[in-house]
Amino acid sequence: MSREMKANLQGVDWWLLAAGLLLAAAGLIMVLSASGIMAEKFYGTKYHFFHRQALFCGIGLLAMIACASLPRPVLYGGTYLWLLLVLVLFAATAFSPLGVSVNGARRWLRLGFFSLQPLEPAKVALVLYLAYFFAGKQDKVRSFAIGFVPPFAVTGLLCVLLLAQPDFGGAAMLCALLFLMCLAGGTRFVYLFATFGIAACGAVMLVLHSPYRFKRFLAFLDPFKEAASSGYQLVQSLYAFGSGRVLGVGLGAGRQKLFFLPEAHNDFLMAVVGEETGFLGVSLIILLIGILLWRAFTIALKQDDLRDRFTAYGLALILGLGCLFNLAVVLGTVPPKGVPMPFMSYGGSQVIISFVCLGLLLNLSRRAGLRVAGGSAVGAAAPVGAAA
Repeated sequence: MSREMKANLQGVDWWLLAAGLLLAAAGLIMVLSASGIMAEKFYGTKYHFFHRQALFCGIGLLAMIACASLPRPVLYGGTYLWLLLVLVLFAATAFSPLGVSVNGARRWLRLGFFSLQPLEPAKVALVLYLAYFFAGKQDKVRSFAIGFVPPFAVTGLLCVLLLAQPDFGGAAMLCALLFLMCLAGGTRFVYLFATFGIAACGAVMLVLHSPYRFKRFLAFLDPFKEAASSGYQLVQSLYAFGSGRVLGVGLGAGRQKLFFLPEAHNDFLMAVVGEETGFLGVSLIILLIGILLWRAFTIALKQDDLRDRFTAYGLALILGLGCLFNLAVVLGTVPPKGVPMPFMSYGGSQVIISFVCLGLLLNLSRRAGLRVAGGSAVGAAAPVGAAA
């Protein structure tokens, strides 16, 4: 092995890489199991969604490798460019013929055989901006005009565009990222919790003034009361988990995916995991998620550079909040929203962005390893100022 290759592998977090790859592999198996019947009925082959998911994973792996070796000037130098690109994608989704409307919501952008959901790259763009902001404004982060207004204004603009689609769950995800980044960044609690209270009141108003959202909220409180209508999906998800018991009914033998559980291979894939592999299978998935997040947050703590630390922390939040929100939805602890399970649920945008997050985290872990090894190895981290 050459010296340059050894330097590139120095410090790579193999636990993080293994956990991400195993989650993606489990996702491939479960997408095949959950989608085979539907794919055969509508596309003539039970491997339709599996082949596409495998393609998305392949693209994601290439993106991960590229991001793992991406120079810092390229990553950090385009912070505002990434935000501008996301705004253009949101505008194209909402106002151009490329926007795809599904169930009354325009959340996807048609790009040939692939539909891009701009929310996914928006998460990474927002994290890169917030990491840049909090790392560079630490001396002023507790002020209102400089430390509070800019990050909330940028996030607010993205949330307004999401609510116009409408995508209430996506806006909530970005707000959660902002809130947790602000907690770590040093924003004054009085500003943070006052804004949180205002946002909560706004969310209540949105629910009360939207019959569709209000009906779904009532169904969440008692899904079995509306089991044939607005509570149907959650009830079928709970039936799937209940049927799985400890060891599951067997891989491929699940019944809820037989046109009972909508979106079985998408946002509710974990319900199929629960039915077919039982408590044991779900526990193994949660264990992999735990390892993934443990290593991601460890990478953040190992960074000496503040911008690197905030970036790794934000990337860990993207993966962690995605897993948390998805499990909360399929288990009925929060109102049903379209939140995919990172690496596992069917869908190109979330799979590729999950691998992008993994690649960037591996990039930061490698830089930390090079620094520990002596700081003079190939690709050692440069000062933040040199990259900005």
